[in-house]
Amino acid sequence: MFGSIGMPELIIIFVIALIIFGPRKLPELGRSLGKSLAEFKRASNELKSTLEEEIRIEEQQQRTAETVKPAVQAPVPTAHQDAVPQTPEPVAVRHDHTA
Repeated sequence: MFGSIGMPELIIIFVIALIIFGPRKLPELGRSLGKSLAEFKRASNELKSTLEEEIRIEEQQQRTAETVKPAVQAPVPTAHQDAVPQTPEPVAVRHDHTA
């Protein structure tokens, strides 16, 4: 957004902060800023790890569902079907001699 900040820009920012806040307040302000940045970084890393954990759990649940699904849908042949061949039922034939 602003590009990279080089050494001349940092010196200008430091001088302006020194003029505005004074030499006594500047170290305290720096500590506050450092603590705030560290807290923000910790919170963002915690959020990132939480999101990655949730994504990992969701992917694991999807993989589990995919492996269980085919096993449930596949028909399992019984021992009786494999051992005895299927034959058609005999058909009764009617003989009519009155013609």
